[in-house]
Amino acid sequence: MNTFKETGLKPEILKSLDAMGFETPTPIQAQTIPFILESTNDLVALAQTGTGKTAAFGLPVLNKIEEERKEIQSIVLCPTRELCLQITSDLEKFNSNTNISVVPVYGGEPIYRQLGALKRGCHMVVGTPGRVNDLINREKLDLSSVRFLILDEADEMLKMGFKDEMDAILAQTPAMKQTLLFSATMPPDIASLTGRYMNTPHKISVTGQNKTADNIEHKYMVTSPPALYQALRRFADMHSDIYSIIFCRTRQETKDIADKLIADGYNADSLHGDLSQGQRDQVMGRFRKKHLQILVATDVAARGLDVTELTHVIHYHLPDDPENYVHRSGRTGRAGKSGISMAIITPGEQRKIKMLEKQIRKSISREMIPQGKEVFQRRLSNYLDSISNSNDERFPVEEFSETINEKLGHLDKDELLNRFISKEFGRVYEEYKNSTDLNKSSSQSASPKGRNPKKFGNNGRKGNRLSRYSINLGAKNNLRPDLLINIINRHTPEHKIRIGKIEIQNKHTVFEADGNFEKELIKAFRKARYKGNNLTVQPFR
Repeated sequence: MNTFKETGLKPEILKSLDAMGFETPTPIQAQTIPFILESTNDLVALAQTGTGKTAAFGLPVLNKIEEERKEIQSIVLCPTRELCLQITSDLEKFNSNTNISVVPVYGGEPIYRQLGALKRGCHMVVGTPGRVNDLINREKLDLSSVRFLILDEADEMLKMGFKDEMDAILAQTPAMKQTLLFSATMPPDIASLTGRYMNTPHKISVTGQNKTADNIEHKYMVTSPPALYQALRRFADMHSDIYSIIFCRTRQETKDIADKLIADGYNADSLHGDLSQGQRDQVMGRFRKKHLQILVATDVAARGLDVTELTHVIHYHLPDDPENYVHRSGRTGRAGKSGISMAIITPGEQRKIKMLEKQIRKSISREMIPQGKEVFQRRLSNYLDSISNSNDERFPVEEFSETINEKLGHLDKDELLNRFISKEFGRVYEEYKNSTDLNKSSSQSASPKGRNPKKFGNNGRKGNRLSRYSINLGAKNNLRPDLLINIINRHTPEHKIRIGKIEIQNKHTVFEADGNFEKELIKAFRKARYKGNNLTVQPFR
């Protein structure tokens, strides 16, 4: 199949695609669109983020919806509100020449607006599992007429702990329907889901598991923990055209990094779970219009962001789950464009690079952090190029020539240039002229030289040091940070153990705790149980 015109889609939909400039289907679209159009069988489609999955299921489903029947004929479930809104936006563009209506339902927005939209009637609903289940329980969402059930990024929905909600929702749909499951990976939970709710589904796979796009170049830089931010700055300064998402582990870290970048003059902002939906929409609107060059986000907050021209994805910390690395990296190198995935790591993380290379089946090359003088020269050169290439003649110099000559006429060319450059770049020069080499080798310890790491924490100060541990509870157990803290406190009542960052994965959780209580913490959980399961806490190195 070379063009969308060969798929058999309705003229109204083809007209919308033509207006959008869509001519050639992506591999996943080329395989799924004809299948869905011609068959009523269930489908499992494996494809990475950024391969055009929304059109792959959206176009044929829109094509098969009966406009004259003003009832919910299709529902799309997806993991986040950002993805929910993105899918809705795409579907509305695809059906701009039809009368098919699509309603998004998601948390973080007053429910009465969505209730009003549902009451007016629609053909398709796109929603997050939590809000969809809530509306069903309120008896405000009737799925009895659904003919098409789409599960988009099903692996992420399960990873985020939506299994119970998904089970409840699927139970409310008719037995006779076409179920279309789209996922980047095929973990055991997905296989179990297909076994319970799908009838001998047809399978389509366009990429291998944990494999990134060929047009993404993977790199990493190595520095000490205190120099991570400065390494980030130098990298950004060397790429004046940067249009990037920086991935951080926690909400607080996104805020801290974004605040530092803004204070240092970068065009940046953050996206995290503490923002209201209005604030999130405002940030994303600015980023999509390129009014922001850098967006700092967590993995969850960045789910569903459809930005096709990112030059770089930057990992401020490597994720613990290789699948997250694949998802992050897949934000760049879209729509046939090339991109760079850059990880800024500490010496102790270099072992993760080797593991990731095996997972993605690609080499990840090391790039040296540029020296301060090199960064300054690049910034100065870029600025001078922008002046030299400027065609802006709107300023009426002649009108103010008398004032200009009065103030600057006594300076010769060299002195004028010197003062001009000094005025514009004096602060930057002072910052970089005596800067140190930020590069570290794998043999260099992050601990201060000559100090005992057992006596001093990561910051080199004596006292409580935070160490990393893992516990065999995660999103599949509906674990939350506050719940984990309560579990730890309940099993160690005689100690006041300080807890740091908490990173909840699907089947386990990595958390920071006072390293001075390592023995007590591990011992306290040897016979601990939670909802019938034995608990285990162990160091996470």
